[in-house]
Amino acid sequence: MSRLESMQRRITAQIDGLNWAAARIADLSGEVLELGLGNGRTYDHLRENLPDRRIWVIDRVLQPHPSCMPPAEDFLQGEADEMLRALAHRGVRAALAHYDFGYGIKEKDVAEGARLSPLIAALMVPGGIVVSQQPLTGFRPVRGPDTIAPDRYHFYQAL
Repeated sequence: MSRLESMQRRITAQIDGLNWAAARIADLSGEVLELGLGNGRTYDHLRENLPDRRIWVIDRVLQPHPSCMPPAEDFLQGEADEMLRALAHRGVRAALAHYDFGYGIKEKDVAEGARLSPLIAALMVPGGIVVSQQPLTGFRPVRGPDTIAPDRYHFYQAL
């Protein structure tokens, strides 16, 4: 598979996975966590599909496409563990989290996901959904959309 085909597969998985998750949380109260803003494509998709939910965004840097800029009051810039603790301190409860942090080095990315998992879990409402590019711990794995290969994206339900 070429890198271009791999990118197409990843983008399709994100779209299908986020749409699936949005439908699964329709009856849950709670906000949304976008963990890793990047250029803002998934944030834009979330705000388009979940217009009545507040979307908290965490990233180390703020550099999205200008059309995908989150409101200043919803963006937390810094290291994820500190920002997740700040959200917990504010009493934020999330029905959906999209985990898209990564350095591009698999071992480092997996270790960070495992380290941050308890902090994410502390923010989730029972039954909330986590969609993740990396494996996480402390959640119940669930099968996502049939259109996504099981190894491509990870889907979890909060306990």
